[in-house]
Amino acid sequence: MLENIKKKLIEGGRKKKEIVINIEPLETRVVVLNQGKLDNFHIERAEENRIVGSIFKGKIQNLEDGLQAAFVDIGMKKNAFIHYWDMIPEDAARLEEQEGRHGGGGSRRRRKFSPGEMTKKFPIGSEIIVQVTKDAIGTKGPRVSANLSVPGRYLVMMPGTGLKGISKKIGDTKERARLKKILARLPIPGDIGIIVRTAGSGTRKTSFARDARTLIEIWNEIDQGFREKKAPCSLYNEPNLAERVVRDYLTEDIDRVYVDNRDAYEMIRKMIARYSRRSRNWVQLYAGEEPVFDYFDVEKQIESVFRRKVWMKSGAYLVFDETEALVAIDVNTGRHKGGKSAEESILSVNTEAADEVARQLRLRNIGGLVIVDFIDMRTKRDQNAVYKTMRDALRSDRARTNVLPISQLGLLEMTRQRFEESVYTTAYVECDYCAGRGRVKSALTMSVELQRRLSAALRKDRKGSHSMKITVNPGVLDRLRREDEETLIAMEKKFQGHLTFVSDPHLHMEDFTITNEQTGKVVYSSSENDK
Repeated sequence: MLENIKKKLIEGGRKKKEIVINIEPLETRVVVLNQGKLDNFHIERAEENRIVGSIFKGKIQNLEDGLQAAFVDIGMKKNAFIHYWDMIPEDAARLEEQEGRHGGGGSRRRRKFSPGEMTKKFPIGSEIIVQVTKDAIGTKGPRVSANLSVPGRYLVMMPGTGLKGISKKIGDTKERARLKKILARLPIPGDIGIIVRTAGSGTRKTSFARDARTLIEIWNEIDQGFREKKAPCSLYNEPNLAERVVRDYLTEDIDRVYVDNRDAYEMIRKMIARYSRRSRNWVQLYAGEEPVFDYFDVEKQIESVFRRKVWMKSGAYLVFDETEALVAIDVNTGRHKGGKSAEESILSVNTEAADEVARQLRLRNIGGLVIVDFIDMRTKRDQNAVYKTMRDALRSDRARTNVLPISQLGLLEMTRQRFEESVYTTAYVECDYCAGRGRVKSALTMSVELQRRLSAALRKDRKGSHSMKITVNPGVLDRLRREDEETLIAMEKKFQGHLTFVSDPHLHMEDFTITNEQTGKVVYSSSENDK
């Protein structure tokens, strides 16, 4: 049966678009495949408390006029951070924000608040209803906003404003006119705004009506909770990963949804049936013997998401370096054989790299500042061609992006909206051995440091026995024996002492201790000194 499914997915040699969901006790993974190629990747773990999109009744803890921001207790370990301009809904700005959040562009206008102005409106201890827009990252608490939005299948509800709009991604004039008529007839309360999502294009009015009813029910529960519950408390939680992906990605261009868990299969079919009974037949339960990601050849593609080096079809490759301040991406020709000329070859590599960078940003969920170091191009025409390719490739990204033209140094600077930690940061912890540097000191460097500390210890011990025991990593000891024996013998003669070297395989490459053998006292310990 599974082989028949695979055959059906190939029509005229072209695979269609699929969503594949893998659910395990500790982790849920979801991928979107475009013609068999990994296009989007999402991961959620049972022990992680993802709160982006959740709505809370919070309590103002502090107002900082200098930062133009406030801190709100929403019941988490760290207080949430909210900009002043996000505390009071502004209709025009909110429409721009929503278009950006759900795939369009738009920038927000930000008005400056005078000292004490917000204190009058939101005194310390006052309550506020907020939604998490960015998860807690590193040492920073979650980012929140009073501009609420609850996405449905075809609509986005924005309580507190009467706005009615249509996603900028729906460009067809006739379709926009049709959708405007449907919006005008929907039974929506005047204080609730509604935006038609991209998925709403071509959708029947009955589906919009069902979606609107569901969203209004959700808002009534949120509103009741705000009136009755004591702050801080949760009023609304975003659905789990499988539901979110199906809700956000299941459009007409999706051929099938495969899920390897029966409970999730039933839940997703029931969820989709609320909007379209026909669409629920797109969902298939995978019951094959091999893991679902192996069957769809996904596992190997996911491995590239965690690699520092990513190879491309042409033989060129990208190198990703993720730091706290920014993500640097270097483009290299690698094994690329080249074209008719050097300029043509460079343009070809850079164009391919632009497409792959945009894809990798989505897959890795990279946010913040991104710098791409393309191979140097001589002409402005080639630079503009690569810049345009990059912009076009980012159009399918659901996160907001802002891309600047390639600079004179050959660098492309851009920002990508950050909702939560990147996939790499989520899956990896800082290495205890290298402390996150990705490298450790060489044996030569350690030999130099050890001799410096040993010389200082012997100088201080002129009245003592000059007998020292040095404990080092085996790799460093091997260097001392092979390369530095004469230097150490000369040191013994100079201070009229005796040195004993001992290896400890459990000792960090960069750690060593110097002990006075007569007194048993540790004269120097690199690990203690680092603390």
